[in-house]
Amino acid sequence: MTNISANPIALATEITGSGPGIVLAHGAAGSIESNFGSLIPLLAEDHTVTASDYPTDDTPLDLDGLADALVDAAATERFAVIGFSLGTAVAVRAATRHPDRVSGLVLAAGIARADNRLRLAFDLWSALLRAGDHDAFARLLLHAAFSADFTNGLAPEAVTAAVEALAARVHDGIPAQVALGRAVDTTADLASVAVPTLVIAATEDLLVDPANHRYLADHVPGAEYAQIKAGHVLMAEQPDAWHRTVLDFLDRQGL
Repeated sequence: MTNISANPIALATEITGSGPGIVLAHGAAGSIESNFGSLIPLLAEDHTVTASDYPTDDTPLDLDGLADALVDAAATERFAVIGFSLGTAVAVRAATRHPDRVSGLVLAAGIARADNRLRLAFDLWSALLRAGDHDAFARLLLHAAFSADFTNGLAPEAVTAAVEALAARVHDGIPAQVALGRAVDTTADLASVAVPTLVIAATEDLLVDPANHRYLADHVPGAEYAQIKAGHVLMAEQPDAWHRTVLDFLDRQGL
């Protein structure tokens, strides 16, 4: 694990595999492992994968700085960016700030700008984090992160275990990620994206309304659009569909 410190936003980065470049951009309150853990070994069979976790301390985050930090951390000169949730905004900004470096985009369960419902959710997250109520934060996160069918299908002990696991993963960097998620706005960037782009919608998303996913597809020129029947954390609910959709796009586009 290497700390990338040229940018004021320091990332903990791990490089795996060989071949064409892939850079991963995770979501707010997530991590490389939770958002991409099952995908990385598949990508690394044919790609050089740069996987960077955002800071776990109270470093302030801004979209330009975070996008630049991910580009600086990349192990290859050219690369596609796979972004999830907040990471889709980071990916779009990386593509528009560094068009000579970014070769393609995959934008999953993403946003260009938070709508009222998402801002309200972020406000609740922030209030619970300020209060130090990690248990309540974890419960709210679990409530919104998955589809109703998935969450209701869990055994009671699995719900308890999931809450405990989420609470244990709370760290000092999450408030800055949440604040960034509330503030991002890439609506003016989308028309300038000039690389092959796949937008993946999570059709049962309770956190980020799927209309936000569709907005990305409608406003990035030539973007492909795919749907996976899952909640926001689609890779946990439908890993096979997630893997297949991403890998097929990369293969078809020669990325």
